[in-house]
Amino acid sequence: MPEELHILYRDDHIIAIDKPSGLLVHRSDIDRHETRFAVQMLRDQIGQYVWAAHRLDRGTSGVLLFGLNSEIASLLGKQFEGGSVDKRYLAVVRGHPEASGEINHPLTRQRDKYEWKGERSSEEAQPARTRYRRLATVELPVAVDRYPSSRYALLELEPLTGRKHQIRRHLKHIAHPIIGDATHGKGIHNRFFAETFGCARMLLACTQLTINHPLSGARLPIKAPVSGCYAATLAQLGWAEFIET
Repeated sequence: MPEELHILYRDDHIIAIDKPSGLLVHRSDIDRHETRFAVQMLRDQIGQYVWAAHRLDRGTSGVLLFGLNSEIASLLGKQFEGGSVDKRYLAVVRGHPEASGEINHPLTRQRDKYEWKGERSSEEAQPARTRYRRLATVELPVAVDRYPSSRYALLELEPLTGRKHQIRRHLKHIAHPIIGDATHGKGIHNRFFAETFGCARMLLACTQLTINHPLSGARLPIKAPVSGCYAATLAQLGWAEFIET
């Protein structure tokens, strides 16, 4: 984990970082042993309080947006809730999905232990849609699973709704789970990537968010190219051209 976070964009009202894989956004009852959080690290780094406008899963890297006061963060949060934020993700998955498509599959609510106590049921399903486009494929002459060779693909994904773990759950639903996803993926393929490419992280990154600036209203794209072992893995698979996507 880096000592300082990479700042992608900053003005007097908002700040965006490239969140590393493995870093929690803020303190969680589920991970009480953790001592480092993006909110705390960024606050200490810039010397002022910050408010997260949205979440990224712990294993997901990429663009993470904060307001520099609670009112701005609330305005940004409403954009995420209202669906006006364009989100782009990059993922390495098992198998070769169709060239493009849209996954329209309702997802049950996933709640943490401290969420939705009382009458709300975690079995209540919500509409969920994810659009994807296949960027590249590879077939390796290695019998990782029960087949003599193993297929993988690089996908660009656009979640059109914002359900918890939506991309991960949707890709599992179409039988093309993300490599490195310990919850929704397949362990034998995760271990193969860790051992062969030296990359044990989940291969999912938020590479771009486009928002309406909360004061000017201008569209503002914020990008975070993949880096570290994720980028190195793409290069080893022959997909270096997509590292700067």
